[in-house]
Amino acid sequence: MRTIEWDDSDSSVKMIDQTLLPGELKFIKCKNVAEICEAIQNLRVRGAPALGVCGALGVALAARTSSANTVEGMMKDIKAAGEAIKKTRPTAINLSWGVDEIIQIVEVEGMDTRLIQNISLDEAKKMANEDIAINKKLGKNGAKLLEDGDVVLTHCNAGRLACVDWGTALGVIRSAVSSGAKIRVIACETRPLNQGSRLTAWELQQDKIPVHVITDSAAGFLMSEGVINKVIVGADRITQEFVYNKIGTYSLSVLAKEHGIPFYVAAPISTLDPESWEEHIKIEERSHDEIRYLGKAKEQNVPEGVPILNLAFDKTPMENVSAIITENGIYHPPILIDEIILG
Repeated sequence: MRTIEWDDSDSSVKMIDQTLLPGELKFIKCKNVAEICEAIQNLRVRGAPALGVCGALGVALAARTSSANTVEGMMKDIKAAGEAIKKTRPTAINLSWGVDEIIQIVEVEGMDTRLIQNISLDEAKKMANEDIAINKKLGKNGAKLLEDGDVVLTHCNAGRLACVDWGTALGVIRSAVSSGAKIRVIACETRPLNQGSRLTAWELQQDKIPVHVITDSAAGFLMSEGVINKVIVGADRITQEFVYNKIGTYSLSVLAKEHGIPFYVAAPISTLDPESWEEHIKIEERSHDEIRYLGKAKEQNVPEGVPILNLAFDKTPMENVSAIITENGIYHPPILIDEIILG
């Protein structure tokens, strides 16, 4: 079951609506770029690798829905669409990477409007297929770091729902379990939208991998009690200095370091950003209502008039990272991003 894919039957982008999980597994279809942007902004689709593929499919969709009858006109349309898509989530690099990869290819090979449409779709589908292969290779590499009997803490959701399939952090766990290791997972609920309790727990339950959900603030105590012996998370962007990931990741890295617990980051090469530095990265701030109100019932959780800061990501310094797991292999400190990319 793919999280996101192209539907040839009606030339749409089909995806799981992750806002409905775990209560309902429902697929929705985006038939234009505005619907793609809405799905990304409202986290119907999320997770760095999945967003990269979504961006690529969004470009293909823009080419299919363009009314331009010249190469210049169609390229103008898909570039405008690409910029709109990239602005929806500024911190995760995979989204802009997916958009830019397809646009660069069609700029070189798109000699007419039909070719632009066909090439953009073929390349986006290829990227989706490659995502699965990359994650399985990454998972196989990372499984070497896990042992039978490990209790692994993870944060947010870095599983198949964050990718086309298999997953990054959860892909490592899946690969280890597939090799016969008995692994138990502890998933932080990951406030305020509970991607850990809603999505990670749902995924692992589907795979019959033992999982317990904890409140975010319980992680340090469980580390001190010796319950957790490894931490593995995903990433939305990795620079030379920092790992950018779901808010709360930095705190877990500090706790893991304090308790002598390995802290692993699992991410594909497409998440690496060696050219950017801290001052270049915008940390996304999401709607205050995600904190002010609880659930679909919108029960008030914060008094009106009280300011809210709802940061979606934080940054973990490289000195807190025990290893970065990619499809190219496992890299231990000192970690040089350029060397990882070169393999």
